[in-house]
Amino acid sequence: METASKPGRDVQPKKARLQTKKKKPRRYWEKEATLTAAGASPGPPRNKKRNRELRPQRPKNINLPKKSRIPGKPQFPKKPREQRNLEPQRNLSGAQDPFPGPAPIPEEVARKFRRIDKSKKLPHSKSKTRSRLEVAEAEEEEISIKAARSELLLAEEPGFLEGEDGEDTAKIRQAEIVEAVDIASAAKHFDLNLRQFGPYRLNYSPVGRFLHSEALFAVAQNRWLHIYDNQGIELHCIRRCDRVTRLEFLPFHFLLATASETGFLTYLDVSVGKIVAALNARAGRLDVMTKNPYNAVIHLGHSNGTVSLWSPAMKEPLAKILCHRGGVRAVAVDSTGTYMATSGLDHQLKIFDLRGMFQPLSARTLPQGAGHLAFSQRGLLAAGMSDVVNIWMGQGMASPPSLEQPYLTHRLSGHVHGLHFCPFEDVLGLGHSGGITSMLVPGAAEPNFDGLENNPYRSQKQRQEWEVKALLEKVPAELICLDPRALAEVDVISLEQEKKERIERLGYDPEAKAPFQPKPKQKGRSSTASLVKRRRKVMDKEHRDKVRQSLEQQPQKQEKKAKPLKARPSALDRFVR
Repeated sequence: METASKPGRDVQPKKARLQTKKKKPRRYWEKEATLTAAGASPGPPRNKKRNRELRPQRPKNINLPKKSRIPGKPQFPKKPREQRNLEPQRNLSGAQDPFPGPAPIPEEVARKFRRIDKSKKLPHSKSKTRSRLEVAEAEEEEISIKAARSELLLAEEPGFLEGEDGEDTAKIRQAEIVEAVDIASAAKHFDLNLRQFGPYRLNYSPVGRFLHSEALFAVAQNRWLHIYDNQGIELHCIRRCDRVTRLEFLPFHFLLATASETGFLTYLDVSVGKIVAALNARAGRLDVMTKNPYNAVIHLGHSNGTVSLWSPAMKEPLAKILCHRGGVRAVAVDSTGTYMATSGLDHQLKIFDLRGMFQPLSARTLPQGAGHLAFSQRGLLAAGMSDVVNIWMGQGMASPPSLEQPYLTHRLSGHVHGLHFCPFEDVLGLGHSGGITSMLVPGAAEPNFDGLENNPYRSQKQRQEWEVKALLEKVPAELICLDPRALAEVDVISLEQEKKERIERLGYDPEAKAPFQPKPKQKGRSSTASLVKRRRKVMDKEHRDKVRQSLEQQPQKQEKKAKPLKARPSALDRFVR
């Protein structure tokens, strides 16, 4: 007789049942091998648990794109951070690189491209602001290093002139230089015999253009200022600028500066055709003027031996320098804005340093006195004296020219009335009473040019694009000052003065911190005693912070004098400080 088994008697326990069902988990690379060995046919899994076991696991370090909440927005996977390989790299042959990493850059080369002064410490500010300043400084340092590395790609090198066996280079004639150079350079030396008219003056533009375009140039005639195009057609006649003696153009500000016989310095904005400023120098006739290419400050020479520095934002001169005992005949400033050369009626030629207190660095007495001065791109100084032109050269590009021995000397057929160095060419243009002379000066110009800044070979379309970009990046005339780096700093004195005047006008300080007001709390925690206690706690903390700051600002106290070892203690010792 068969008997039915009772439920639960022959059933295995729950723990044993789980142990029998538990199997070794399969990995995603073992899936195909396991199914093939078991002879299972492809198909859907029997249960969800089985499907979870056979599902391949996702590695944790894989960055997959997240689903976008905005429909139609493309999603791009994030690039994983590249881990730095500290081990030295090896070539395919297995040899180790003896010079791993980038080549080191000399400090002198990187300093030329550096714009941040590392000697100045970062101001004590908030941590967030300080971190931003540190990041900006690191980026600037990286940019300067990249610019220093790019110098290796510059193919051209500056020229030079060297005599044989101690020969004086000042005795070398232009005919000998023409025979030694190549055909292209020799063609740049010529003489134009124009004795019918004259005397002549000439000037070169940075890329062969006058004003902001090579299609326009300004001419100061006997009475008014006229502007012509490249075909000689008169476009404008500016009658507010009358009896003009000297002209200077500021390309980054689109300003045309004029000096007149009446003693007025006028700034004309050629982009809008308006006069920005008309300043009275109060020094009589103005016939000596030049510009500082570094900060766009105008230098005026006066008959009392002084040189005044002007900006359209100020009605008074920025500085006055006493240079000579007699009147000033010529002034020139180098391309870096560091050195200024002056000549006067006392036959003195002086070099001044514009970075400090405007002290003279060197001086030389000339037999006739220089009536015209000009600096080249590499710091050579040319001086015109009657019908003779002398050129002096320094030890390097950053050093002032040495006035002891001239580098080159050339004699003209007439008296010099103007001279100017041609940019990016070892050529000195001379205007005299007999015509125009182009003189070769090896090592005067920069051999390489920046195509984005000054491109002598740009097309008409590139010129139009440059003109639009220059107008968009036009520097306001109010920003012309002696030190352009001061524009990025905060004028603390003016800021405090404006704040004090605002407090006096309003009667209270609008920027003052409001007193602490505790927020009300529930469940009986907003009683008067608790509010007073919380307010006093905050006040005590602020007081402690102020005391701590005052102690940090105070200088360290002097050390107390050492007491004698055998001195007996006294009751009056507590009054000793």
